[in-house]
Amino acid sequence: MAGEALLQVPMDADVKMAAEEFFRSRGTSLAEAVRIFALESIAMKDVPSRMKKRTRSSAGMLAKYANPDLIPMEKAAWAEAAEVKYGKKVH
Repeated sequence: MAGEALLQVPMDADVKMAAEEFFRSRGTSLAEAVRIFALESIAMKDVPSRMKKRTRSSAGMLAKYANPDLIPMEKAAWAEAAEVKYGKKVH
């Protein structure tokens, strides 16, 4: 390697604390998990499947049980909650 570089990632404090605890319980650190993620993504020339754009709605496997009349209201509620949390429209 040419040298070390520092990566700073803004993140919700509760998420960071939970992730640190999770990885510590598995004998590693959040920083090491990020390094592993980057290295494996480069080696695979892809991102993990859970991060790929989903082709189905957020209802996923339970979509067949969803009330079609409520789906637009649910999507609007999620968008509004995201806008309140992040201060911007999320698509």
